[in-house]
Amino acid sequence: MAKKNFKDLTEREILALAIQLEEEDSRVYGDFAEGLRESYPATAKDFDEMQAEESRHRQRLIDMYRQRFGEHIPLIRRQDVKGFLERRPVWLVRPLGINAVRKQVEVMELETLRFYERALEKVSDASTRKLLGDLADVERQHSKFAEGLQEKRAATGAHKEEEKSRRRMFMLQVIQPGLAGLMDGSVSTLAPIFAAAFATHKSWDAFLVGMAASVGAGISMAFAEALSDDGSLTGRGRPIIRGSVTGLMTALGGLGHTLPFLIASFHAAFVVAVLVVAAELAIISYVRHRYMDTPLLSSAFQVIVGGSLVFAVGILIGGQG
Repeated sequence: MAKKNFKDLTEREILALAIQLEEEDSRVYGDFAEGLRESYPATAKDFDEMQAEESRHRQRLIDMYRQRFGEHIPLIRRQDVKGFLERRPVWLVRPLGINAVRKQVEVMELETLRFYERALEKVSDASTRKLLGDLADVERQHSKFAEGLQEKRAATGAHKEEEKSRRRMFMLQVIQPGLAGLMDGSVSTLAPIFAAAFATHKSWDAFLVGMAASVGAGISMAFAEALSDDGSLTGRGRPIIRGSVTGLMTALGGLGHTLPFLIASFHAAFVVAVLVVAAELAIISYVRHRYMDTPLLSSAFQVIVGGSLVFAVGILIGGQG
């Protein structure tokens, strides 16, 4: 069925549409509050208040409709009328980003404000015009709230707390599993790769062993991480995301010192691989220092000693071939 033009709506339909818009906005704000509550509690509280306010607007519109047109409210939705934008359901995304919410609220409130301003041009009943005008004024305030969302959070100090929470979640959900994967891939694959290299003195053989060890370790670590914790109690996020991050970083950690063995010259490949290993261990040390609050020298010592031992094992075993 074709959409209706706004200019063709009756006053009865305009009120029915306004009721539907306020109900939808109220539910969206409720979803925003729920999605932001863990990481941005202060902002979630603001959206709880906005949800309650939209519910009061809906009730005022229903009372006006009943007074003028009776009990039956026809179903007319924003998608049934030309001119409304299609809303992307960002409120269903988890984790919910504060910037995405802010942009969505700006669009929602601007669109609702325009609706009330246009509705005022078509409605002649004095009491209805007053109600729509009052609601339009509230929507203007909501638009300012959306525009100043970042400034309000900073002024109240909530920004710092929420930023701290966001960093903590990022560390739990991305940095920690990624670091665990990178360490496992970089260190655990050293022994088989360099054992194969020294046993055969052939770059291609070492490359094949490295590919198998890296990809296999990545798959193993991905499943191990995903199945270890569903994130419901620890707040470590979705298992599939953590598993993917861990598996990818594990594979990359091994592939880093595997790819040099694509160089045909064994000695040149070996030198490049050793340099890559040194760079990998340095990166791991820095990441542990940066995100895990580990002293840089202590982190470097732990990582380098562990990596050196595994490297030595590979050399010793490969030298027996």
